[in-house]
Amino acid sequence: MQLVNATRDELLKPLQVVSGIVERRHTLAILANLLFRKAGNTVSFVSTDIEIQITTKANFGVGDDEITTTVGARKILDILRALPDGPVSLNLKDNRMVVQSGKSRFSLQTLAASEFPVMQTGGEVTASWKMSQGAFKQIISQVYFAMAQQDIRYYLNGMLLVLEGKELIAVATDGHRLAFSQLTLDHPPTGAGQKQEIIIPRKTILECQHLLSDGDDPLEIGLSGNQIKLSFGDIELISKLVEGKFPDYQRVIPKGHKNTLVVGRETLQAALQRAAILTTEKFKGVRFSLSSSKITIQSTNAEQEEAQEEIETKYDGEPVEIGFNVTYLLDVLANIKNNEIQISLGDANSSAIITLPGSESFKYVVMPMRI
Repeated sequence: MQLVNATRDELLKPLQVVSGIVERRHTLAILANLLFRKAGNTVSFVSTDIEIQITTKANFGVGDDEITTTVGARKILDILRALPDGPVSLNLKDNRMVVQSGKSRFSLQTLAASEFPVMQTGGEVTASWKMSQGAFKQIISQVYFAMAQQDIRYYLNGMLLVLEGKELIAVATDGHRLAFSQLTLDHPPTGAGQKQEIIIPRKTILECQHLLSDGDDPLEIGLSGNQIKLSFGDIELISKLVEGKFPDYQRVIPKGHKNTLVVGRETLQAALQRAAILTTEKFKGVRFSLSSSKITIQSTNAEQEEAQEEIETKYDGEPVEIGFNVTYLLDVLANIKNNEIQISLGDANSSAIITLPGSESFKYVVMPMRI
């Protein structure tokens, strides 16, 4: 029975969207599969890892039949990538999915759709709002790199999203640095109207970055119970949320640092990349020395090799010497797009704060390092 008739690229596009979250190692065999649903010419593909579910639709179904089955995600994706451009058909025969293109033919095992763990959605929608995909992607991209990875403080392995009135705030921290980004929505969200604080898992955030476009295409976000739902284009992403209490980020952000300078982002980035060459693998420390009108950056390694970089800048604060993990600085410089950044320092034992000149919408706090 023929299910789909499409070109290789038409079929590859939705499969690539849903396959990103399919784990190579899984506890249930069915989690390696995609749920394939066909109703008339509408075909939907669903993937899940129990925590996240992605659904996408396309209109290349053949015939009026309604069919539901599951097939291995990686295998069908690898087959389509290896095929040359041209028409591809999917057929169901004796509980096998047959992929056919030109003189190539592949017969894949299927598993019963009834075994597939579709995430249940429901419950009261506590808030929903619309914004552009580009705006949400930008607020994520300014903080995601500060999320923890596999920290026993599980609430740090994700991004805090705060919704209060029309203000949307994203925060991420791993205990060594903290990134904060804020924007104002065009329209207030609908729903209960109360302040919402949720923690979105790390994997969901990385998947959003991968799937969202940079432009003004619309995105609808809804919160309900322990779930967040994002709908954009032909894609629907549902994710469970991380339970737990995120640290009070307001207390972490220093206020009143008097030693402030503005420096070109690319100039500082290039100098730090060069200085990083002579840092040790474990000890990624660089020393910042601020004196009148210049920054001196120094690094050394176990072999007593040294690197020194000087950057001219307008600075009339007190002389300061402070150490940082160079990776934490390079991360932030790679993920903001402004030409200039502002650095505010206290003393050698105080956290530094990096902001954008004339703006309160972005803050990055990084703890000092003893060198």
